[in-house]
Amino acid sequence: MWIFSVEDKSGRNIHLSKERFAHIQKHPEIVNNTERIIETLQNPDVITTLESDEQVKFYFKYYKDHRQYLFISVKYLNGDGFIITSFYTDKIQ
Repeated sequence: MWIFSVEDKSGRNIHLSKERFAHIQKHPEIVNNTERIIETLQNPDVITTLESDEQVKFYFKYYKDHRQYLFISVKYLNGDGFIITSFYTDKIQ
């Protein structure tokens, strides 16, 4: 059911489902790069909150080889986090 489950920097569990993994794999720069997703969740440079939904957190970590931030959107429900999407971006939102 899960590709992985990991504890984030704040100690909360975050899951990546097969369906969301398939979505993320559509971004060619992310293909076969779950290690960086896990690393970003465990040790982000910045975590921000979606203004319109406090249950959604954005995780960012800068990677020099891409010269961009890896962005991960996580929705928290009943204490657990579920990855919505992930891709590289130039800006912290």
